[in-house]
Amino acid sequence: MLSTAARRLRRIRRIARWEIAQSTASYNRRTLLIAIVLVGVVGGVAAAALSLGVASPSPNTDIYRIGIDDDSPYNQVIEDTPALVARPPDASALDRGEIDLLVGFVQQPQAPAGEPQPPPTLLVERAPSDKGNAALTAFRSAVQSYNDRLMTQEPNATAAYPVVVELRYTPQAGDGAGSLVGNDDEPVAELGNDTDGTGDGDSGDDGSGDGDGSDSDGGSDGGDGDDGGSDTPEQSAPDIDSDDGSLLDRALFGGSTSGSPAEISPPFPFASLLLAFLFLVPMNFIIQAYGSSILNERISRRGELLLVAPVERLDIVAGKTLPYIAVAVAVTAGIAVAIGGSLLSVLAVVPIALTFLAATFLGAMFARSFKELTFVTVTITTFLTTYVFVPSIFTNVTPIALISPLTLVVMELQGEAVGLGSYVFSTAPFYLSSGVLFMLGTGVYREEDMFTQKRVPLKFLDALDARLSGVASVGVLTALFLPFVFVAELLAIAVLFIAPIELSIPLILVVIAAVEEVAKSIHVFAGFESDRFDRSATTALLLGAVSGVGFFIAEKFTVIAQVVGLPDLALGEAALQPAGVTPSTTLLLLAGPLVLHTVTAGISALGARRDFRWYLVALTAATVVHAAYNFGVVTLYG
Repeated sequence: MLSTAARRLRRIRRIARWEIAQSTASYNRRTLLIAIVLVGVVGGVAAAALSLGVASPSPNTDIYRIGIDDDSPYNQVIEDTPALVARPPDASALDRGEIDLLVGFVQQPQAPAGEPQPPPTLLVERAPSDKGNAALTAFRSAVQSYNDRLMTQEPNATAAYPVVVELRYTPQAGDGAGSLVGNDDEPVAELGNDTDGTGDGDSGDDGSGDGDGSDSDGGSDGGDGDDGGSDTPEQSAPDIDSDDGSLLDRALFGGSTSGSPAEISPPFPFASLLLAFLFLVPMNFIIQAYGSSILNERISRRGELLLVAPVERLDIVAGKTLPYIAVAVAVTAGIAVAIGGSLLSVLAVVPIALTFLAATFLGAMFARSFKELTFVTVTITTFLTTYVFVPSIFTNVTPIALISPLTLVVMELQGEAVGLGSYVFSTAPFYLSSGVLFMLGTGVYREEDMFTQKRVPLKFLDALDARLSGVASVGVLTALFLPFVFVAELLAIAVLFIAPIELSIPLILVVIAAVEEVAKSIHVFAGFESDRFDRSATTALLLGAVSGVGFFIAEKFTVIAQVVGLPDLALGEAALQPAGVTPSTTLLLLAGPLVLHTVTAGISALGARRDFRWYLVALTAATVVHAAYNFGVVTLYG
């Protein structure tokens, strides 16, 4: 005889098969063909970007016409620069505007016999127009880049680069870098002059290199357009392999933190952009199909058949969601394999997919039409894409980037180690949030909510009320809201990170207070609106106390943020430590937040017991009290 768990799994699999059959039957061949073509286009664009080195060649080719002789040493510079194109040298063509630059040489007077002959002087003439000026700038940059590549291949690295800079980023508020830290807000730079380890001492402060006659600047001046210059590229320069793997890595992950001063550049987050595109675009197709299936059951009332069946609501939701989760995991795994990722990439993106599906399920349960569902799914896509995409841009800059699970994928592809603490910190809010969203949606998966045309706010209150069964359930539901509080606070920190500390800290204290007070009181208001609780002041104060205690207990889990050093930032310290999580926690600092949360939750509950207007007034008052407390703690202990 099958056990209860086995029977439930069998029912879930059966519902999943029904969902697959209904979903595939609702799309005709033309729709499926269009979806396949779109997915193919997305994959083709991504593959092309990877194979081309990701923006290595410029799409703007043959913009500036350069008049130059066929035997000029600058021909190779023009060939290596897509924006430049060679044309026959003709001074009259320059006057007519047919070419933008004229590159030539002027022979210097002959030196007496027995003395070295002077090299010809480079002469660059530009057209008298804005395009001529731009062409000169592009030509000068091309010459400098060409010479930099030549210097990279110089066997004697010390002669090529007498000065070497190594840039290392340090935490904004940290002081653990020893004597190298001059300013907490600035990167650390180390200067050296012996890159090949020979220690020959002839690094050449005068730029003469190793005395072999080579010029360390390699003619990077490229002429100024008026009097020209005497430097030219190396006549017998070796071929430069533009497809070198290091160049591809730099194009993907951006930036250069060591080398000559001209090569230093900040990290460029193109990999984050590409990964967000690859992983998130397929999810949009999946959630559209998922949301349409849920809403179609409500509109066509097909869901009644399952509601009257001897199946629990949780089993129904699990069975209908399982196929879409499987597709999301399969697509994620395929993308991870294609870009060279591993199991970590899949595990990092799966919670994002779960949150997409959970939010779509809840939105489909609230929407009254496909028009409203479209608005809901667009909102979900915009918010979640922004949340996981923007922080991952700063993977190499700040630990705030770890609020996005996509950052873990970028770190893995960059060869960085990802610890268990970082994984939990990035993904736990997504796992917990998706679970709570599914729980709220399952609460209104019933006839009185599925087939009615209530407005979305009323459906939301019904979803909250469905999870209330008594006074103790208020505290439990408050604790379950902690992931959303944590996500909102981290997002606020990320948004206000670039603002001056004098402005960002007061703002973050107010935002945090408002978010926490809403989380502690919104379900209390839902309970009063549905007449689940009597509207006496005693009951309101009791519910406020229970909600405050539940939030205080759940809040202690924010200590996980210290695993990745987020409190080392001034904003992280202001956001997390006023809640009572401090390195030197005392009895007073533990009791303070507990009293604060119970008092402010009681204030909000007193307003919620009357009507919505009084609830907003009481919520504002509770936010002011909470923000004042946070500001006092930061001032006293910060």
